[in-house]
Amino acid sequence: MQKAVAITHVPFEDLGSLENELTRAGYDIKLIDACTGDLESISQAIPDLLVVLGGPIGVYEREAYPFLNTEVELIHTRLAAKRPTIGICLGAQLIAAAAGASVHPGRAGKEIGWGPIQAGPDAALHPEFEPLLNPEVKVLHWHGDTFDLPPGSHHLAATTAYANQAFAIGHHTLGLQFHVEVTAQGLERWYVGHACELVAAEIQVPRLRRESEAFAAALDSAAQRFWGGWLSRL
Repeated sequence: MQKAVAITHVPFEDLGSLENELTRAGYDIKLIDACTGDLESISQAIPDLLVVLGGPIGVYEREAYPFLNTEVELIHTRLAAKRPTIGICLGAQLIAAAAGASVHPGRAGKEIGWGPIQAGPDAALHPEFEPLLNPEVKVLHWHGDTFDLPPGSHHLAATTAYANQAFAIGHHTLGLQFHVEVTAQGLERWYVGHACELVAAEIQVPRLRRESEAFAAALDSAAQRFWGGWLSRL
């Protein structure tokens, strides 16, 4: 059985719909908390797939959160070895940093809420993105930071606010600024865990909940095809 390790930064930003697809694809899944877990053990175990999930901190805050250095080093090693790696939100930013790209606060401010993505110039090279590029499908955006595209990467998706929403390095590494993995039920934990951020951004939880109820089912269907397509290409 193949082994997947998922690094979490806050418990409620979990694998979501990706967990089912990993199980369906035959992966044994292990979760490691970046804040308190033994990240060094991941390098020793050399999992078949590494998934780096989101969190409310910035890649550039390494003095406050020194485990970020370990994550960047781990990802850099996997990039050099072309080991399959997925990064979502903070995870994508960590991949970008490990690949030599800049990560910084976004000039357009917070992008929080449901909305579509548009195809990047290289999207046709990765046909698994097609379900997500359907204009009727909306993904969840929840970030304030952004990244430059890593050298040599494929630019796969954009939004009006932030051009760099997804990239791939070869067929082994995927970075997603937006959230494909979320579910309506799982987001109830986000509304509590990110309560202070939502208040500061003057975003109302009832509005987010209504959007989730309206858009999550279509995303779940598209996400199943997306994850399955990407995993099958490894």
